[in-house]
Amino acid sequence: MLAIYARLEAKKHDTSAKEEFIGICKSALETASQKEERKQKTLALFQERNKLSNSEIRKTLGVSSRTAVRYLDELEKEGKIEQVGEAGHAVTYRLK
Repeated sequence: MLAIYARLEAKKHDTSAKEEFIGICKSALETASQKEERKQKTLALFQERNKLSNSEIRKTLGVSSRTAVRYLDELEKEGKIEQVGEAGHAVTYRLK
C-alpha cells in the first residue's frame, strides 16, 4: 500500500518512487519522535505538579484535545500515570 502511494506521489512531484518512499518514512519517523518528545514533556510536567488535566496538557503542548487524550491514554497504558475521575471536566491525571 505504501509503495502504491509513493508511486502516486512520485507522479505528482516528478520524482522517483524511491525518493517519495524515503520521504514518507522520514516523515513518519519525525512524527513518532515528536510524539515521544511530547509524552516526555508531559511526564516532566507531572514531576512539577501532582495532577494535571487534559486542558493543561493541551495548552502546554499546543495540541488538540483529542491529541492530548491520546498521549494521556498511552501514558496510562504504559503504567506511568493514572486517571482520577470518570468523565468530563472532573477528570485529572497523576503519576502512578
